[in-house]
Order: sequence, then C-alpha cells, then structure tokens
Amino acid sequence: MSNPPSLRTLLMLAWPVILSRATQSVVGFTDALMVAPLGESALAATTTGAFDTFVLILFPMGTVFILQSFAAQLRGRGDLEAVRRYARYGLIVALISGLVSVAMIPLVPRIVAMLGYEPAVAHDMAAYVSVRLLSVGAAIGIEAIGNWFGGLGNTRIAMIVGVVTMVANIAGNALLILPRFGLPGYGVVGSAVASTVATYLGFATALVAYRRSRDASSDVGPFMRWDEFVRVLRFGAPNGMNWLMEFAAFAIFVNVVVGGLGTTALAAMNVVLQVNSVAFMPAFGLSSAGAILVGEAIGAGDLDVVPRIVRITTITASIWMTAMGLVYLVVPELILGWFATSDADPIRAVGASMLAMSIGWQLFDAIGISLGESLRAAGDTTFCMIVRVLLAWVLFVPVSLYVVRDLGMGTRGAMFAITGYLAALALVLSLRFLSGRWRSIELVPEALV
Repeated sequence: MSNPPSLRTLLMLAWPVILSRATQSVVGFTDALMVAPLGESALAATTTGAFDTFVLILFPMGTVFILQSFAAQLRGRGDLEAVRRYARYGLIVALISGLVSVAMIPLVPRIVAMLGYEPAVAHDMAAYVSVRLLSVGAAIGIEAIGNWFGGLGNTRIAMIVGVVTMVANIAGNALLILPRFGLPGYGVVGSAVASTVATYLGFATALVAYRRSRDASSDVGPFMRWDEFVRVLRFGAPNGMNWLMEFAAFAIFVNVVVGGLGTTALAAMNVVLQVNSVAFMPAFGLSSAGAILVGEAIGAGDLDVVPRIVRITTITASIWMTAMGLVYLVVPELILGWFATSDADPIRAVGASMLAMSIGWQLFDAIGISLGESLRAAGDTTFCMIVRVLLAWVLFVPVSLYVVRDLGMGTRGAMFAITGYLAALALVLSLRFLSGRWRSIELVPEALV
C-alpha cells in the first residue's frame, strides 16, 4: 500500500459505507415506527416479516459480498483488467436469486401458518413477505454492484444508492400505510410495497452508476471466465452459507423462542433488534472499510500491515458500539416510547428492559464484526462458516431454548443467550486471526490472473 494504514485512512474510506449501512437501518427503523400506530399485531407482522425476508436473501447476499474481496485484492495487485468482469458475476447471482424468490411466493402462507402465530399476525406477515420477495433480485444486485465498487475504493456509490432507497421508502410508507392524500391506507401491505419499490429504485441507481463506470464499459478481455465465476462461488458460497445459517438460527430464536412468549415479547424483541441496527450498521460499515484495506494490503503483498488495520478497525468499532450501548442503558424507555401506542402499552416496559440489557452484547458484536470481515477479505470464508454454524446451532439455539423455556427466564434469558453467543464468536474469531492462517490463503492465485 502506498500509505501506511491509519485511523484517518479508515474513516475516509468508511464514512460513505457507514452512511450507506445506516440508511439500511433507518429503512427498518422507520418501517417499524410508521406501522406502530396500526397496533401490536401489525408491528409484530412487519418487523418479523422484514427479519424473515432478510434471512431468506442472506445466502446470495453473502455470496456476492465476496466481490469486494476479489476487487480489493486485484486492485492492490494492480490488475484492473481482470476486476472488470467480477460485477457481472454478481449480477448473474442476483438474477438467479430473483427468479428463485418469485417461485417461492406461493409457499409463503403455508410456511407462516406452520409457525403458530396469532391469526392476525400470520395473515399480515404472509402478505408482507410475499410482496417483499419480489424485490430480492434487486436487493442482491445492489449488494453486488456496491461491493464491487467498494473493492475498487469507491464507497460513495453504495452511499448514494442507500440514500435513494431510504428516501423512497420513507416517502412510500408515508403515502401507503395510513389513510392519506385520498388513499385508503394499505397497512402492512403498504409498507411492503413501499420497501419493494424503493429497492428497485436503488437498484436502478446502482445499475446506472455501473453502466457509466469506465471499469465496467471497457471491451478489453472476455465478457466472463468460468474459472473466475466458479472461484467466486467457491469463496462466496461459504460466506453466504455463513450468513444464512447464523441468521436462520436467529430466525428460530425470534420466531420460536421469543415468539413463544407472546405477541408483546415478539414485537418488543423486533423493535430492540431494529434499534440495535442503528449501532450495528455503522460498525458493519467500519468493518467493511477495514476489510477493503485488508484486501488491498494482501493483494499488494503487504501482509505485515494487516494486523494494524484490523486493530484500528476493531478499536474504532468497539468505541462506537459501546457508546451506543450506554445510550440504550440510560434512556431505554424514551426510545421504546416512540414505538408505543400509549403510555400503558406493554411494549414500552418489556422492550425498555430488553434494550437496556442489550449493552451486554455491544462490545462482543463489534469484535466479531471486525474480525469476521477481515478474515473474509483474506478469503478465510470456510472456517468462518463452520464456526458460526456450530456456535449458532450447537450453542445459541439450544441454550436459548433451555433458559427461556425450561428455566423460565423469559426475555431476560433470551438476552443472556444472545450475549453469550456473541462473546463466544468474538473469542474464536480472535484466536483464528492471531493464528495467522489467513496469510497462506490464495483468494486470487497468480495462475488465475
């Protein structure tokens, strides 16, 4: 790398990524906030439906995320001719994902019915998820193009796309959820339609930026190479499976463990997760920027500077997450009051207690995010997949079921289970990075270039 890594270097690269990821958290936050006046059932259906939809797209999303690693390493190596093809590979994955998601729509009502929700929640959730599945291809396309640009050091494209999507979503929610402007109000379905339309507008913005890019429009070299595409899938699929299986465990936790405590607990937990995303997404943006620097350093052969990049990233993300956790600890009732329909709404009390307890996982989450992204940038995706799957399904799910159901610890036990899982994950990823095994991984071997 031409300049030694520093906090300034990280922040200059990270702030557009942070803003981009923050817009995603704002979308989920405002969805919950603007549906809340419809009542507890509508809030539970929307927030849980949004979470479940996100789980369904995690495999292709995690797969195309590896494009950032390929682009960053090739850029660090100085091979911009090869990097031009990688965005196309992401768009191919997006197209396939969109077609599969549309084919799944007829199955949604049956799947939701199997989860044992109250009839009103199940009806609204099935309708919400069915509409949102129409946007999967566009959502994956946004991630593919954004991560490709990010690997090239251009993190502002994803920021612009995020702002467009956020503004369109908020405007759509204001127009479609409650009766306004002569429209009858479409409730939960209106929120889903607003999010779907906003996603397509964001994808259109990303696609225009991609088509206008000099790196994308060059005619040098073949349109695609199957060996490159297969290698993208080889390293990207474990990353996608990593995300899918971990969040699937969280889906079981939310839908079964917490959902079994009743609609109030379910709605409160999802509100807490949406509020926590305000802290998580900027930390994830910082970690993604750190991963770009890690990829460039590895591509340039500067392996010895990688630990410094990781250290700076982890400390910065930890400071941010701890600060946000203190805010949740000090004023939880004020924050949860935004989602309550009245002062007597039980969501206020239940959610405030859960939000205050969430400070327990903030620091561990920051460490896990930073190290996980750095290992992904090095191509260490298979190990991360194995660790996350084992910890999520062997530790987190069984322990959460035990403490909530068998020990009767309720929402308090649920929060302890999340904290324990994230602490274990942070420890294992720390040991993996310190082992130095990432140094011997060849994401883009010389023979492929």
